[in-house]
Amino acid sequence: MNHSALRIPHSAIYLAYLLAALVVSLQWLSLGANEYGYTIYENYIIFKNSFTHLAQGLNPYGIYVVEQWDLYKYSPAFALAMAPFAALPDWLGLQLWNLLNAIPLLWGIMSIPVLTPKQRRFLAWFILPELVISIQNSQSNGLTAALIIWCWVALENNKPVWSAWWASAGGFLKIFGVFAAVPAMVYPQRRAFVPALAFWSVLLVLVPLVVVSPGQLWQVYQWWFELLQEDHTASVGLSVLGWLETWFGWEAPKLGVTLFGLLVLGFSTLAVYRQRDAEGMPPVLSRQLLWASLLIWVVIFNHKAESPTFVIALIGVALWYMSFEKPAWWVKVLLWTAFALASLSPTDVFPREIRNQIVQPYVLKAVPCILIWFLISIRLLQQPKQQLPLTSHE
Repeated sequence: MNHSALRIPHSAIYLAYLLAALVVSLQWLSLGANEYGYTIYENYIIFKNSFTHLAQGLNPYGIYVVEQWDLYKYSPAFALAMAPFAALPDWLGLQLWNLLNAIPLLWGIMSIPVLTPKQRRFLAWFILPELVISIQNSQSNGLTAALIIWCWVALENNKPVWSAWWASAGGFLKIFGVFAAVPAMVYPQRRAFVPALAFWSVLLVLVPLVVVSPGQLWQVYQWWFELLQEDHTASVGLSVLGWLETWFGWEAPKLGVTLFGLLVLGFSTLAVYRQRDAEGMPPVLSRQLLWASLLIWVVIFNHKAESPTFVIALIGVALWYMSFEKPAWWVKVLLWTAFALASLSPTDVFPREIRNQIVQPYVLKAVPCILIWFLISIRLLQQPKQQLPLTSHE
């Protein structure tokens, strides 16, 4: 293989991700604040303000209408991690934040050992438009996806302690990120992974003690749990719940739908676990499909899923597509339908009337991802003992 031929495309991809983060940042910074004093990158403002509020002994989850337009909803550990950004001016901090949501994700994708270099490049280009949507909203979804990918890569490279760290960090960034621990259970390193996950989780629970007292930290967690309880009743978003409500008029119980999704994911994991070889490792395609299922699951079963979160789900969609040695026509149609509805429907490629009257009301951005997740689940559950065919690069 000509390695020099691979380096050029890799360089182009890294340049594209770098420019995407910087161009969006500079564009948004140039727009300044609106008449209410809020910026277009307000999510970043909320994130960095969370550290200031935490360090000052204030409620990070409180309402601060003068400083920001919405509530902070992530963990106290994440608020602490925003300390460096709180000390930086926005013109620098926003660029670094968006780079943090782009480059680590690309690095993780380019490190997935079970994919060929060609597949990694395809995956990186496929999700870039959706990543731009997330960056335009100054969201943390790129970093969340990166942590899940790093958890997977570490397990494939026999580094369970590091894998547990990425899973724990993902959970303290966005709670659903900790479910990266579910596919980890099919690996023989799970005996080291589980105690390491417990250790890292306890550490992240307590790490805000570097800026607050134990009593203050307990109060902060109480405030956070209260917010999560209120938030759980708020909306259904671009999710399975939203699909059931808008297509069928069924306001399904949120807990019941989430438990259903978790049960299917759990049985899929068990099916992959039962395919282990003599060394305790399931076949590569089963592992790939299980991680694909998890990446879609964390989005479609999140009742608060918004448009920018679909950069995570589209990684799973691409992994599903690449699991076919020779994809059938319907697989290709479903792949590009998912791409069009997820990455293009929020743009001017779709006329405003179609976006407002069809795509958004009927949560069409989520529908192909929901269908693909069910197809992945069926494919895994139908082969509980029989190994899936190996790819040429295993």
